[in-house]
Amino acid sequence: MSVGQPYHRLPVIDVIDETPDARSFVLRVPAELGPAFAYRPGQFLTVRVPGAARCYSLSSSPHTDQHLTFTVKRVPDGVGSNWLCDNLRPGGLAELSAPAGSFSPGRLDTDLLLLAGGSGITPVISIIKSALSEGDGHVALVYANRDQRSVIFGADLRDLAARHPDRLRVHHWLDAVCGPPTVDRLVPLLRPFAGREAFVCGPEPFMEAARKALDDLGLPAEQVHVERFRAVLDEPSEEATVATAEVTLDGVTHRLPWPATARLLDVIIEAGLNPPFSCRQGICGACACRVLHGEVHLVHNEILADEDFADGYILACQALPLSATVAVTYH
Repeated sequence: MSVGQPYHRLPVIDVIDETPDARSFVLRVPAELGPAFAYRPGQFLTVRVPGAARCYSLSSSPHTDQHLTFTVKRVPDGVGSNWLCDNLRPGGLAELSAPAGSFSPGRLDTDLLLLAGGSGITPVISIIKSALSEGDGHVALVYANRDQRSVIFGADLRDLAARHPDRLRVHHWLDAVCGPPTVDRLVPLLRPFAGREAFVCGPEPFMEAARKALDDLGLPAEQVHVERFRAVLDEPSEEATVATAEVTLDGVTHRLPWPATARLLDVIIEAGLNPPFSCRQGICGACACRVLHGEVHLVHNEILADEDFADGYILACQALPLSATVAVTYH
């Protein structure tokens, strides 16, 4: 478990146009922050923009790239993506917290099956570069996009495939040519690689089809790793405050105003407390606490089971208030 992580301002030394709607931001990490920004392939950064904070995966590899790089694709009405693409320039400062996340292979010297849709290629290319550099296994990538213009890192993938023809196999799936990926069409495509550890990242429909195809092929759930891009923190207006959180932490109870659109973990951290947490995406369980009374809604959950809910446990990082008062305890 870890406590609240501070934000740091890192200089932007380059901005790379990857596609018409995707940009990579290259950062310089000062020597004194080197240990804090050490990372594993596939991890993400939490980036602050005016009024919000968002998670963006690192597209750089700790094994092959000199500088920390994250990649952002514009989304319609996206608070973070549009602000970053419109405003962050070389010479500017990016405000972000240290790398986090568990979407990373435990070993790089093994065969991997990687499935990416759209900007889901961002953490996947970090894994590819690292595996080809540090391991000796084979890597298969299925990469789905709307059309050729949407392919992020197309030149990089061609270069990697040319340099590692016996180890890297890339299959591009273009909706404009093939239609959207479906389970029945993915199954035969993935069958030759079904025994490998799989990593899946992309839009929800793509990930659902990929997960169902892998399940149909008999791949155990523990060999399938899924990464979702989600908003981490929204900073609502004062009038959105509709609830009170009674938080018992380290034996002391704190009464905190809880905005209707804020996650409980963010409310607790903003109050200056240090609750346990790690991934902030509902997949690790480090922020779990127990509800004593009141009701909450969990935006996302990949770790708590029915018996955990029966015992009153929730994930603070995903909890929104449903009642006027919610009391929780950490122990």
